[in-house]
Amino acid sequence: MVLEAPLVAADVVQWLYSDAPHLKGTLEIVSELGERLRAGSVPVDRVTTGIWVVHPNVRAEGSIWTSSKAPELVLYTADAKTSDDYQKSPIKRVHETQKPVRVEIERDPVAAAQYPISEDLREEGYTDYIALPMPFSDGSVKVASFSTKAPGGFSGSHISVFESLIRPLALVCELKTLRRTAETVLDTYVGPRAGGKVLDGTTRRGEGEWIKAIVSFADIRGFTRLSNTLPADKIVLFLNKYFGAMTAAVEAHGGEVLKFIGDEVMAIFPYETEEEARDAAMRALLAARDTLSRIAEINAEKSCVQTPDMSVGIALHAGDVFYGNVGSETRLDFTVVGPAVNLAARIAELAKDLERQVLVSDAIADIMGCRSGLFGQYQVKGFDDPVSVYSPDMSADAAVGYCPENTAERARDAN
Repeated sequence: MVLEAPLVAADVVQWLYSDAPHLKGTLEIVSELGERLRAGSVPVDRVTTGIWVVHPNVRAEGSIWTSSKAPELVLYTADAKTSDDYQKSPIKRVHETQKPVRVEIERDPVAAAQYPISEDLREEGYTDYIALPMPFSDGSVKVASFSTKAPGGFSGSHISVFESLIRPLALVCELKTLRRTAETVLDTYVGPRAGGKVLDGTTRRGEGEWIKAIVSFADIRGFTRLSNTLPADKIVLFLNKYFGAMTAAVEAHGGEVLKFIGDEVMAIFPYETEEEARDAAMRALLAARDTLSRIAEINAEKSCVQTPDMSVGIALHAGDVFYGNVGSETRLDFTVVGPAVNLAARIAELAKDLERQVLVSDAIADIMGCRSGLFGQYQVKGFDDPVSVYSPDMSADAAVGYCPENTAERARDAN
């Protein structure tokens, strides 16, 4: 292996600089790295990377490859157990010293015992472990580790291979982490569909496309008075529960939340064909029903006695919307605009005035082929003609739809 080590290192380094950047993510890179090292007679049985990530719910991401199991991507949250495991790990030592940490499980079990992970690795048959710093260009240090089950552990030439490949590995991992960070930030702040378009280059003011979509507007009843009387921390808690319920319901039914505006939530369910339109409308209705159910559960918990029960109104409309960038030369917002959006917002105001939980427009009634539940015609600001709105029966069976007329017809047909 002494003579072969430089050749193995050169082969792996060349791969890291050439083909590895084209792989999908860090887990794929770590997996192929492990296979290539074994093919070069380096007795690696486990390769991992640990990288801090920018994510609202995840602190770090671990890619784990072993010679005997399927590769695994592990997400570490900021809970107490994760923090305790980190404090007692070789990874923390590498972060502190920015130097390799070797745990010779077989040769020096007393020294290895200072790290709890050594006992776990010993039980799985590992004999040696080394963690090396992966320096990123921003000055931060991430970590890669290599473990073996070979008797006697790693040789000096094996360690030399790891030291030779660690910097190019860091470079490739940084590229993938930067892409992942961009995707996460965009998904978090503008949504996955809009975020994908921004990453694909739709970033100029006025750039976008006209699409057809069900537009959903929702807001909290009495929020202005509530926000004027409650402490800011209680308001934030209240809003987070509401936004969480609404977002979970929309995403569960294939929609996308585009914007939080004060206490309002704007979401869309895009479609192209007539068949897709009915499916999108049904999913929007299901999301509305799911939202009401989730909010009822929140109210039943009574987790915050300082806030009253949460009550919302939801409006649904359908039509053509411009989906793209609007704003100034230096500050853009990826959103939807157009008359259909404006009317959806006005119907949301009507739902508040009429004290209805869900109101849908004539366009939704047309798509669904149901005009049951007509609540009346009303004049709304900015529109010359009165607007017809419907109040669907949200307690109906979703399997047959929200139209009593259609349900009755199906019952007659069945008899």
